[in-house]
Amino acid sequence: MNTAELKLKIFRQIDRLDKNKLKDIYGLLTNYINGQQDSADWDKLSSKQKNGIYQAIDELDKAKQVLNEKVIPKV
Repeated sequence: MNTAELKLKIFRQIDRLDKNKLKDIYGLLTNYINGQQDSADWDKLSSKQKNGIYQAIDELDKAKQVLNEKVIPKV
């Protein structure tokens, strides 16, 4: 199946969906496209930046986070 045939097949399948399923597919497609862009952004980070993110995730997993309200008091 060539690209044009594949696009037409996908379009026809999407065109038959009800409103709720269409919204679901739109969300999935958007997440997939954004995920592809996000991974390209990840590749641009330095090792130090990536390690900082991993450390932050680890702290969240261990419930060591600090609430925003404690870090930045309301003025």
